[in-house]
Amino acid sequence: MILDPFGIDTTHCLIGGEWAPCKSGETLALHDPSDGSPLCAIARGDAPDIDCAVAAADMAMEGEWGRMAAAQRGRILHRIGLLVGENIEPLARLEAQDVGKPLKQARADVIALARYMEFYAGAADKIHGATIPYLDGYTVYTLREPHGVTGHIIPWNYPMQIIGRSVGAALAMGNACVLKPAEEACLTALAFGELARQAGLPAGALNIVPGQGGEAGAALAAHPGVRHLSFTGSVAVGRRIQAAAAENLVPVTLELGGKSPQLVFADADIDAALPFLVNAGIQNAGQTCSASSRILVHESRFDEVVRAMAERYRALRAGPALADFDLGPLVSARQKSIVEGYLDKGRDLTVAARGTIDGDAPAGGAYVAPVLFTGAAPDHVLAQDEIFGPVQVVIPFADEAEALAIANGTPFGLVASVWTADGARQMRLARALRAGQVFLNNYGAGGGVELPFGGTGLSGHGREKGFEALYGFSTLKTVAALHG
Repeated sequence: MILDPFGIDTTHCLIGGEWAPCKSGETLALHDPSDGSPLCAIARGDAPDIDCAVAAADMAMEGEWGRMAAAQRGRILHRIGLLVGENIEPLARLEAQDVGKPLKQARADVIALARYMEFYAGAADKIHGATIPYLDGYTVYTLREPHGVTGHIIPWNYPMQIIGRSVGAALAMGNACVLKPAEEACLTALAFGELARQAGLPAGALNIVPGQGGEAGAALAAHPGVRHLSFTGSVAVGRRIQAAAAENLVPVTLELGGKSPQLVFADADIDAALPFLVNAGIQNAGQTCSASSRILVHESRFDEVVRAMAERYRALRAGPALADFDLGPLVSARQKSIVEGYLDKGRDLTVAARGTIDGDAPAGGAYVAPVLFTGAAPDHVLAQDEIFGPVQVVIPFADEAEALAIANGTPFGLVASVWTADGARQMRLARALRAGQVFLNNYGAGGGVELPFGGTGLSGHGREKGFEALYGFSTLKTVAALHG
């Protein structure tokens, strides 16, 4: 398949600025999650391709890219962002077909990618060192330098957004990147590689090797030429990535799962909270690390909140990605099976409301209607496990102490939200909640390219987005000059 209008063959890798088949010539079949039909084939890259990609990235660091002034790097990233913005519709359609998300959500992802490139373009020449007062006769200063070759293993749920916050930040800092997109959804990653070429990114600064996680991904994680790894995905794979990187003593940024709560107190503005309570759980069919899958509500407002959420749930409709309903299909039949398994585990709970699947949705699509549950104890599997589907549980609490105990009562710690008019309570909980991001009377802050993002516990470590990502993609050097 040739990606229109980008003119590249989906069965090719981008290595050293050139598109070519992988060394083995083997491919992997992609299927449209909206109907199960064949979509296209992609390259099945493996260790030899990763070797070539790392070598090309290393050459880029030794050549034009490594010597380029930060301001010039920023200009190239700016041009990439402009090209992304000029291709909103084709990129959105690719993402919608590949991932299964509704077109409106895919468009938002394209716009976010352009914004990431814009932000990191402007930040490229603004990462400074410092001078340090020291002993008489010394001048001491620090330098922020790129790691060198960085590896990026990204998931299938938000390819464009995660390219922006991972690859965009690494390039801005002057690293050369090897990107392994998820085998389930990599078409926009390939398109991004071509736009980067057209924008004048030097050969080897960005290399893209599609393939299976256990082959190309494993080879990248273990490669001795990679000096920093960035991974977004499951806890189980994150453990394997970190173990492989440990053999080479390579730092790793891990953004893993979540079971993020929203805490709704008796004085909350329910009308203001309601869109966030629902949308944060069902966006991208719940296939979001920061999805809010637990809604904790003060017992005095519990019935009111459940009724209001249930009314919205009954109006939700899932259908083909390009039909642009509230939800698309899940990414694959496998993911559908996983989510349905969790629904079976919730048979002892009460279904407060369920959305619908459009009557014209193809039978072969990976559709799951969104479900709102009540009756789950805080330790129920549906209140503990990351389901990665359109499933939310609503749990009552009696007071602030119980709300905090329930919110912190999972091994995850990615995002949390507090809905209350009490300013003192807002400050107490912002400090006490175990989460990398806490939102007060909102959830997600509109995406927030500028806002550092990451977790604690099983949600991972390190931070993406904002300037913190640039610090993570750099290493600090101290220079001490004795001059008398």
